[in-house]
Amino acid sequence: MTIFERRAADYDAWYDTPTGAAVFAEEVDALRPLMDGLPCPWLEVGTGSGRFASALGVATGLDPATPALRLARRRGIRAVAGAGESLPVRSRSLGAVLLVVTLCFVRDPAAVITEARRVLVPNGGAVFGVVPAESPWGRHYRSLAAAGHPYYRLARFYTVAEVMAALGAADLVVSRVRSSLLWPPEASPPSSPRVREGWDPEAGFAAVLAVPGTTPRPSFSKRLFTHRR
Repeated sequence: MTIFERRAADYDAWYDTPTGAAVFAEEVDALRPLMDGLPCPWLEVGTGSGRFASALGVATGLDPATPALRLARRRGIRAVAGAGESLPVRSRSLGAVLLVVTLCFVRDPAAVITEARRVLVPNGGAVFGVVPAESPWGRHYRSLAAAGHPYYRLARFYTVAEVMAALGAADLVVSRVRSSLLWPPEASPPSSPRVREGWDPEAGFAAVLAVPGTTPRPSFSKRLFTHRR
C-alpha cells in the first residue's frame, strides 16, 4: 500500500489549512480559464480526493489509490481506479484531460502524456498543473524531499524545458500558460489570488494548456513567457 493510500485523508486535509487553502485557490484560478471552452467529456488523471475535479467541474476522475477515490466519490466525482500510463478510455473520446501535479508522482510521465494525447478529440486539450523544478516552490519541495518528507520524497519535479520537451514528443502544442504561486513558500499567503498569463520564472505553479499538434492552434513562442520587472 502506497503513502497515498495509507494517508489519503491526511494529504487531502492539508488543503484545509490556511496555506493549503491559499495554494488551492491560486491553482484553481490558474487552471479554470484553460478548461473553459474545451468540449466534453472531461477526465482528471491523478484525481486523488477529487478536490480539483470538483472545483473545475470535471465529472470523472481516475487514480490508482482506492482510499483517495472514496474521498472523490463523496465530492460527487465518478471515481475510476486506474493508472495514467494506460487509460481505460478509447482513443479520441475525450474533450479534456486534466492532470494537476500528477506528472511528478507517476512512474512514466512520458507514457502518461502520450496517453492523454491519444484519448483527445482533435479540438480537445490537455491541461497540466506543474510545479517547475527551478521555481522557488520547486526548490522548497525538493528540500522537503531531501529531508524525507513522506509525499515529496516520492516526487520528481521537472524543469520548464523538460515539460516542454515531453509535450512536444507526444505531439502536443502549448497554446496557453498561466502562472500562480508568485509568493515565496516561507511567506504568508496573499489576501487574494494572483495569477499571471505566461510562464513566470518566479511562479511556483504553472497551468499549461496543450492541444493536439494537428489542430490549427497558436504554436508555442516567446510570448508565452513573462518576466518580473
